[in-house]
Amino acid sequence: MSRVVHRPRSAVRRPVLISVVAVVLVAVAYLVAAAVVPFAPATVSRATYAAPTATLPALSFPGYGATAVEAPGFAGSLQTSGDTGQRSIASISKVVTALVVLQAHPLTTSDDGPTITFTAAQHALYDQYLALDGEVAAMPVGLRLSERQAFEVMLMKSANNYAGALALWSFGSMDAYRTAVHAWLSAHDLDHTTIEEPTGLDPHNTATASDLVHLGELAIANPVVKQIVGTQRTTIPTVGPIENSNKLLGMDGVEGIKTGTLDQAGACLLFAATYQRGGHTVTVVGAMLGGRDHDSLDVDVRRLLDSVADNFHVVTLTNRGQTFGHYATPWRPRTDAVAASARSVLVWGRTTVTARTRLEQVTFGRRGERVGTVRFTIDHHAPVTVPLELDASITEPDLWWRWTNPFQGA
Repeated sequence: MSRVVHRPRSAVRRPVLISVVAVVLVAVAYLVAAAVVPFAPATVSRATYAAPTATLPALSFPGYGATAVEAPGFAGSLQTSGDTGQRSIASISKVVTALVVLQAHPLTTSDDGPTITFTAAQHALYDQYLALDGEVAAMPVGLRLSERQAFEVMLMKSANNYAGALALWSFGSMDAYRTAVHAWLSAHDLDHTTIEEPTGLDPHNTATASDLVHLGELAIANPVVKQIVGTQRTTIPTVGPIENSNKLLGMDGVEGIKTGTLDQAGACLLFAATYQRGGHTVTVVGAMLGGRDHDSLDVDVRRLLDSVADNFHVVTLTNRGQTFGHYATPWRPRTDAVAASARSVLVWGRTTVTARTRLEQVTFGRRGERVGTVRFTIDHHAPVTVPLELDASITEPDLWWRWTNPFQGA
């Protein structure tokens, strides 16, 4: 008969208990490990940027002479048409005379300057220039006017004898005037401008249209010249009432600068106009040379200015909240990186815009937290950088997600 051996109950339970404990320990270790495992940064992708486009009109240049126009402050905006060589500029020469005299005898808009007592030599210029069929104004010997009043007669009425008288008053002789003018032209990079005398009656006073645009910018940068050429009418003792020879003044934003008329030059105009575009004040400076007469030239200048004004436009680079990238995690498929602010720029002419997005590595983050930048490169404009931020928070997943998706975010 076989013998039955009975093991102690504790000996049977021990392996089972060990197994259970081991399973529990493994489970606990898993749960702990899954709960505390660090997560890798979210996956980053960049959104495609659609650059803004604009259809712009061509500039309306005349079919004669030489024309140039520019929007100061907008690099690359200088546009030209017609003759590119030096042409006679007639009374536009008086702008050079004004700036050279002001360099020697500065004025402010609230200062009339010293009193000039006109001499017999200056008075003689009246008959000299009248014989050349030039514009003149009364200047009896001993007449006393302020420097500013003399400038007003020269620039507004375009009186040649006042241009000559100011040159003699300031420099003592025409030779000394020419020396000062040549030095001034060189100092201001007006290398394609030649001035032989102060009035413009000499057809050898010449310039390119592009140089005249630069001259116009210098003129309106001088507060005294800008104020005088923008004045429509005034009254000068002995001379009487005078009106600005620029009939476009006050029309289409025109605020100067100087007319010119000579058989060899035709009708000429150096002009400046100001507009409001996109919340900005913008200025256009131009020169048109070689017109048949001032009535037709003025029509062509207005047509050109209309087309120039239409070429200013606001480019929207980004709207606030516009998406430039995405972050993705296993527990949150998408969180956008968006523009923290809206940005736009005022440009002139056809403009190309490109964008470069830089996104930082992010694991977790709060809504509104900065996570990168987008840098816009714009033709003829300084680059613009806009910060990017999260449009929603990227928070840690809860324990249940960690336990049911083990180590997926590691």
